[in-house]
Amino acid sequence: MTQITPEIVAEHGLSAEEYERVLKALGREPNLTELGLFSVMWSEHCSYKSSRIHLKKLPTEAPWVICGPGENAGVIDIGDNQAAIFKMESHNHPSYIEPYQGAATGVGGILRDVFTMGARPVANMNALRFGRPDHPKMRHLIAGVVHGIGGYGNCVGVPTVGGEVNFHPAYDGNILVNAMTVGVAQQDKIFYSAAAGIGNPVVYVGSKTGRDGIHGATMASADFDEKSDEKRPTVQVGDPFTEKLLIEACLELMASDAIVAIQDMGAAGLTSSSVEMASKGGVGIELVMDNVPQRETGMTPYEMMLSESQERMLMVLKPGREGEAEAIFKKWELDFAVIGTVTDTGRMVLKWQGETVADIPLAPLADEAPLYDRPHVPTPKPAELEDAPESSDVAADLLKLMGTPDLASRRWIWEQYDHMVGADTVQRPGGDAAVVRVHGTDKALAITTDCTPRYCFADPVEGGKQAVAEAWRNLTAVGATPLAITNCLNFANPQRPEIMGQIVGCLEGMGDACRALDFPIVSGNVSLYNESKATGGGSAILPTPAIGGVGLMQDWQKSVGIGFRRTGDAIMLVGERAGHLGQSLWLRELHGREDGPPPAVDLKAERRTGDFIRAQIQKGAIRACHDVADGGLAVAVAEMALASGIGALVDSVQPFGLAESFFGEDQGLYVVTVCDQCMADFMADAERADVPADLLGRTIKDRLVFETEGGDYAVTLDALRSAHEGFFPKLMQGEVAA
Repeated sequence: MTQITPEIVAEHGLSAEEYERVLKALGREPNLTELGLFSVMWSEHCSYKSSRIHLKKLPTEAPWVICGPGENAGVIDIGDNQAAIFKMESHNHPSYIEPYQGAATGVGGILRDVFTMGARPVANMNALRFGRPDHPKMRHLIAGVVHGIGGYGNCVGVPTVGGEVNFHPAYDGNILVNAMTVGVAQQDKIFYSAAAGIGNPVVYVGSKTGRDGIHGATMASADFDEKSDEKRPTVQVGDPFTEKLLIEACLELMASDAIVAIQDMGAAGLTSSSVEMASKGGVGIELVMDNVPQRETGMTPYEMMLSESQERMLMVLKPGREGEAEAIFKKWELDFAVIGTVTDTGRMVLKWQGETVADIPLAPLADEAPLYDRPHVPTPKPAELEDAPESSDVAADLLKLMGTPDLASRRWIWEQYDHMVGADTVQRPGGDAAVVRVHGTDKALAITTDCTPRYCFADPVEGGKQAVAEAWRNLTAVGATPLAITNCLNFANPQRPEIMGQIVGCLEGMGDACRALDFPIVSGNVSLYNESKATGGGSAILPTPAIGGVGLMQDWQKSVGIGFRRTGDAIMLVGERAGHLGQSLWLRELHGREDGPPPAVDLKAERRTGDFIRAQIQKGAIRACHDVADGGLAVAVAEMALASGIGALVDSVQPFGLAESFFGEDQGLYVVTVCDQCMADFMADAERADVPADLLGRTIKDRLVFETEGGDYAVTLDALRSAHEGFFPKLMQGEVAA
């Protein structure tokens, strides 16, 4: 029997104080298996011990919310007895260590969270953050992550319909890979995870258990150091073909009434799934470890309980239904085993080779996990931007910007994803939001992922607010009614007060925006300790509270995209202009400055303008729509032109200097095209709604022309396209020098 020493406790990620709590909970010293169970369940990744106290402040309810945070995924009502079920999760640490498998298993895990609840997955999204493109390791990381996402999603038959990618030196030693899945279910066939029924059988289904992924949750709750590559064995290995079989088998069994409760074996594997099911149901659970399907010989209960082998589920069945369930899983060539029973003890008991190898009260493992109100200091407000540079040539600046890493076309990425499988993808990657038809109906779900980390770093409150508002805006821009969000809260070490200040600030801003926009949070994930000592000096990522938004359209054919529709249409700018250059990409990419405050978000104006835009799309007055975001107005117009091959003449009066007018990243602004016969009604409606709407110019043939008081600036769409499309192919062919 292994002697529990302070060194072994530390290796399991528990502090001395936390180990004292373990001793108190058990009334004795734990054995190694029991210590392992506490280690993973009390890890940051599973217990949210540094963030739970602040997460409780977020709004999670609305009339259309069926199930908020606490289950495998969030559930919202989309009418006709249908529900959208969705969640976003991180796989950051595994993807840095082994990018292909890390990203692939991130996709597999989030798919299971969704179909566990009875939904057929209909769309995948992702949000990726990489370091400097010329960093020696970055090309390898980008290639591995993209191939991993595509390899898993394509094989399992769920379309990857969009996402976002940022680059910044802060991610050099700790990239972020956040995956999101959306599914559709019948409201009367939604499955939950609370175990019930004393004596009911606990069954294991899916793949066999191996030694891959042991201590994955603990590894995801620590920062990186020079020995991070040694953690490679903690990265799971995925099999998308098995996952596809598992989806079909689970959905087939779900069509019956045999399932009492079901839970994905995700982080912390069999431990977290069994503990969460029992604790949510207020029952106990006894598992016979000899019955766990194993693909390696000589596995111990410790290894079986902590393994994060993929494509596995845990279920509680009604008594007597085991044979029916086993037949379904055998038909799909998957393992099926009765490995335990539901008890009335309130304890987790593990049996192995006829002996009890663990006996732990469930309450301390789950509901009574450590909860910390960590010290935090607010991020100082940045000084106002002074001596802002001016643009001497709008067209030349635009040409440079369109080829920079954060603005360049992501075509190289999304062409590796099957975004059309299922034949319900209405709007493909490249727009403000993906639009996926609800199969067999006229309805569609709009889906987006959004966050601007540089804003969050400069001012966490405004940055958190903007991340939510940007998601709301992007759903609005395609014509959808925004309904709810999931999130993936990526931050560095919460034990540093300045980092904890970023967490608290971002959550405050997010909460304000969610309340103002009726946009509740129904699911999410927290990923902390995203920093690396290996890059020298404890490099922390930018605060990155990624937002995944979902909206609903009653008629998918009324959705609009960002591409201009024809020449001669009026181009309108809707919303309030401010000419805000602080923290803009123009300032950073063309002048090497990350100065000033981020743009403020006026939530009342945001709501007013967005509601107006959505109403005009539904009326058919708006032909194309795009919100102003990274790069400002000039970039928004250029992206609309490149999406369509139709140019634009911008000849409106500039209220500010050239840089502020064309590259300021004002919030709550939309560029739209309106047909001439709709114009009078459009302007009258805007006035009644108290929404500014100004004529910006007209669509023309194949170039962009900016007419200003100081002269005209022009660039061809061919030149823009060459700059825009060139970055990723050159980078991945090794033409961007390290």
